[in-house]
Amino acid sequence: MKKVIIIGGGPAGMSAAIAAAKNKNSVTLIEANEKLGKKLYITGKGRCNYSNGVDIKDYFDNIVSNPKFMYSALNNFTNDDFTKLLNDYGCKTKAERGRRLFPLSDHASDVTKALSNAMSDLGVNILLSTKATSIIVQNETCKGVLTDDKKRLDADHVIVATGGLSYPSTGSTGDGFTFAKDLGLKISPLRPALVPFECEGETCQRLQGLSLKNINFSVALENDKIIYKDFGEMLFTHFGISGPVVLSASSFCGKYLDTNKLHAIIDLKPAIPREELDKRLLKIINEHPKRSFSRFFEGLLPSKLINEAILLSGIDKDKNLADITKEERKRILSLLKEFKLDITGVRGFNEAIITQGGIAVKQLDPKSMKVKKISGLSFAGEVLDIDALTGGFNIQCAVSMGYLAGGSI
Repeated sequence: MKKVIIIGGGPAGMSAAIAAAKNKNSVTLIEANEKLGKKLYITGKGRCNYSNGVDIKDYFDNIVSNPKFMYSALNNFTNDDFTKLLNDYGCKTKAERGRRLFPLSDHASDVTKALSNAMSDLGVNILLSTKATSIIVQNETCKGVLTDDKKRLDADHVIVATGGLSYPSTGSTGDGFTFAKDLGLKISPLRPALVPFECEGETCQRLQGLSLKNINFSVALENDKIIYKDFGEMLFTHFGISGPVVLSASSFCGKYLDTNKLHAIIDLKPAIPREELDKRLLKIINEHPKRSFSRFFEGLLPSKLINEAILLSGIDKDKNLADITKEERKRILSLLKEFKLDITGVRGFNEAIITQGGIAVKQLDPKSMKVKKISGLSFAGEVLDIDALTGGFNIQCAVSMGYLAGGSI
C-alpha cells in the first residue's frame, strides 16, 4: 500500500482517486473549493456532457493538441468504462445528438455524486477547502505536499490534476502550471480555446442575437488561404461571433492570431452552387424589375440580416432592381457566398471552455502519466497540453488520464 495524494477534485482528480484506491492504496484528495467537481456543474449548460459515445478510435480526430499521447489513456479507460462507472454508482445516462452523453436527469450534480459515491465506497479521504501551495521534491523524488495552513502531507506518490485557466471562478487558477515551473518542467504557451471570436467593425453589434444555421464557415489568413472549414451553426454577439462552428475554429486558429490577421468567411447559401445562385438572383431581377433593392433579400436572408446586407452591398436601397448592374450583382453574390468578418482576437479565459497549451507531454510517460525525471509524481487532465473539440471529448480525456495516472500506482 502506498500513500497517494491527489491535488484537484475535478474529473481527472476524482477518477485518479478511484483508480488509485482500487489498487489498495491509501488515497487523499485535496480540493481548494468547498465542494468537488465545481467546473462540472457548469459544463453543458449545467447538464454535463460528460463524454461522447463514438468509437474510441474516432476520439483522436477530435483531439486538437497531442492526440497520440492520449492513446494509452483512452484505451485503458474508455467512454464505455466511464459510463459503466457512473451507472454503477447511481447516475443513469443517455445519448443525444452527435452521440453526446449526459446524465439522464440532465443534472451535472449526478455525475459528481456518482464519482463521490465511488470514492466513498473505496475509502478515499477528501480534504475540501484545502489548497496545496507546493510539491515537496528531494533528490528528484516527490515526497509530498505543503498546504496553505502550513501542513506537510507526506506521500509516496502525488498526482496533480488542478485543471487549466478556463473559468477561473471554479478554481482553475493555474496552480498546476506554477508547480510545474517550480519543478523545472516545460510549459507550452497557454491560450483560451473553444472560445468566441472578437470581430472588427459594427456589423456583429448590429446583428447581435442572430443565429445562423446550416452555414459553411471558414477562417482564412490575410492572403485568403483557408486554414479552417466547418459546417453548422453560429451566433452574432455584441463583440463578435460565437456558436459551435466558431468555438471549434478557435481551437485550431487562435494560435495564428499572434502573427496574422484572420477573417471569417460565411457561406450563407451552402446548398446552392455559385453559378446557380447567380441565375436565381438574375431571375429575381427579371421578374420584379420595378421592385426596390430594399426588398431584394426577402426570402433569401433572415429579416435581421437584410438591412446589414443592403448596407454592406453599397447599393442604394431605393434603386429599382432593373437598374442593378452586373458588377453590383457580383457584389450581392459575394455577400451571400462569402460574407466576411475581420477577426481581431479571441475572448479571455473567463469565457473559454478549455485551456490550450500546458505542461509539455514529452516530459511524461503516456503509459502511466508519470513525470520522467521526477519519481513519485504524475500530472493528469487539463493541466497538460491536451485539448479537444466540444461534445464531451475534453471531460473524457481528463477522466481517462486521471484513471491511468491513479491505476499506474
